[in-house]
Amino acid sequence: SPLLHTFAWTVHPPPHTFENCFFSAAASSPQQELPPFYRPWMEIANNLPSLIESHQLRAQVDKVPNSHHVSLARLILSFITMGYVWQEGETGIAKVLPRNLAIPYGEISRVLGLPPILVHADLILVNWKKRNPFGCECLPRNLEPIVCLPGGSSTRGFILVTFLVEKAAVPGIKVTSAPDRRVSFVLDAVEGIYTDLHQHLGRRNCPGNLSLPLLSSSWKDNPSLPEGLIYEGFCDQPLAYSGGSAAQSTTLHAFDELLGVQHLTLLCVCAAAFLHSMRDYMPRPHRAFIEELRRAPPLRRHVSRSGSERLRLAYNKCVAALSDLRTYHIAMVTKYVIIAGRNAKDKPALSSINPLSCLEGRGTGGSGLLSFLKSVRDATEEATLPS
Repeated sequence: SPLLHTFAWTVHPPPHTFENCFFSAAASSPQQELPPFYRPWMEIANNLPSLIESHQLRAQVDKVPNSHHVSLARLILSFITMGYVWQEGETGIAKVLPRNLAIPYGEISRVLGLPPILVHADLILVNWKKRNPFGCECLPRNLEPIVCLPGGSSTRGFILVTFLVEKAAVPGIKVTSAPDRRVSFVLDAVEGIYTDLHQHLGRRNCPGNLSLPLLSSSWKDNPSLPEGLIYEGFCDQPLAYSGGSAAQSTTLHAFDELLGVQHLTLLCVCAAAFLHSMRDYMPRPHRAFIEELRRAPPLRRHVSRSGSERLRLAYNKCVAALSDLRTYHIAMVTKYVIIAGRNAKDKPALSSINPLSCLEGRGTGGSGLLSFLKSVRDATEEATLPS
């Protein structure tokens, strides 16, 4: 029987298998130390008996720091994956990611709680370095992406200016999570942050030749990859994911939750579903932060019930500033994504990579772009408190 055959093989293994598994290993001393990167593991391993006997093993493991190397590895694999899939443009899309890339990428992504595709956090939040280590990270000329895609200065500018927009929002995020959340202080601070965001967004003055594969980096709802991408050795079935998108920015989700912006009207139902799904593409701590804001007492309701005209005006200023920011974003996207994408398709010789037809009218995450952005902007305006 198969069971007896297995038992017999275990007791009397084939000579070549026994030799491979034992004699060849015994012919030279086994490796005794891992590289320095794994020193915390080795320290635990060297003291394993005493740690177990003293019931301290779990506590010691919990102290092992999360490694930034994992995030960097994911960043690099994300960009390599984008290049591998879209290298030939629409004419030669790779529908299978080879196992030597798919397995490590899939496993690292699983550890970090992110889907195995380039997301906003990869593209923007962790993809920058200083040219001068002692210089300021607020100046684009002192910044450089760690990894980039074709598109030259325009792609570089897209990444770095978006990073500066996110950085400008940090004070507003800190205000929303401050222990002493005085309503008037929060509203005044956040309204000022929206003005700064608007100014930084205006610096995204790209020449209009952004890397098209970068902007269409989605294999969900993408006619070029109708079933998704096969991750060889990681998953038997094709996987479909949305690509990097500003809709995955924790900043905008946080401000929506703070101000109580509801994307629930009939025209916004699809936008609301898409926005909510984008939270699955955020780092775990970001998702937790947004959920904390969602569970907090609603700021809008507090202002409405307070009867304070000053608070109502301050709140409405925030809503108007956020709405203006989104209106400006629509204009920027129209100019630098929609029109630029059509021009690239009409003049493919200007690009080293074939343009993708799925770009037209669609966002970097694969959403119906302009209608989506307008519905989000309209929902923001509807949060205004009446007098």
